[in-house]
Amino acid sequence: MNDLTKIQHDVIVIGAGPAGISAAIWCADLGLRATLIEQGNEPGGQLELIHSPIENYPGLGVRDGAELKKRFIDSLERFDLEVLTGSAVTGVDTIERTVMLDSGKVLHADALFIATGVRRRTLGVPGESEFEGKGILASGAGEKESARGRRVVIIGGGDAAFENVLILREYASHITLIHRGESFRARREFVDPVLDDRSTEVLTNHTVTSIVGRHTVEGVTVKGLESENERVIEADLVLIRIGVRPNSELVAGQVEMDPEGYIVVDAEGRTNCPGIWGIGDVANPVSPTIATAVGTGAAAAKSASKLINPRKSL
Repeated sequence: MNDLTKIQHDVIVIGAGPAGISAAIWCADLGLRATLIEQGNEPGGQLELIHSPIENYPGLGVRDGAELKKRFIDSLERFDLEVLTGSAVTGVDTIERTVMLDSGKVLHADALFIATGVRRRTLGVPGESEFEGKGILASGAGEKESARGRRVVIIGGGDAAFENVLILREYASHITLIHRGESFRARREFVDPVLDDRSTEVLTNHTVTSIVGRHTVEGVTVKGLESENERVIEADLVLIRIGVRPNSELVAGQVEMDPEGYIVVDAEGRTNCPGIWGIGDVANPVSPTIATAVGTGAAAAKSASKLINPRKSL
């Protein structure tokens, strides 16, 4: 492989989820020398975490995220671009437009695309890290069989929390949904059937203060928002779905962000720092979808092409 420290790249894309893959493909199609960097072993981002059918991506229906990931990788391999997997980015200089890798290499580019996505929020309570993989579920759809005949607590009030209730109620002996607020963010199509289901207990205005057990999860401690009294809800499994947090730390203090840490961009994905674009979920708190991510990747590639190679972008 070429010594990348000696190559002036047109575009470096950090993150190989749907946005990063789309951006890299469009860069190659527009004649730009693009390098796609992914810390995982292969491109695809968090697609493999989707265990349900994907039916709302226009013109395409797949059984799960793994199938869509394969199709994305197949598309990626048809283009002439550099893909670095198993490479963690340790630092970014947005002024010099350089990227530092854990291998010690430093890459330079005319344009940097930040496509680092989001991660699930955590409760930050005692027992959460201790019982990871010991009763705390990573995915309701992916681990639904483990819920058969067991008591499940689901924490959250958005689409993901309610959708998981609908999935797991077919397997669990009992489900308790705990939400810190009075109203829910989830769509009515998810909320109504849960509220109408007498086998599911919905507990609002409560927070989880700890996850308890000996060797595995045995319950959660909850506290009412208007009371200091705590009680334990017995459970065998816990699923936490309280939203996501953007992976924007690499450019913190270098580009404008909103109060939640999402990168602020214009319609073309440009940040307030010249030569830096934010694409995909890390820059999109409003509609974090696969379709949107792919679109922002394409828009950023077109935008960068107008600056780097204006004749070919016409």
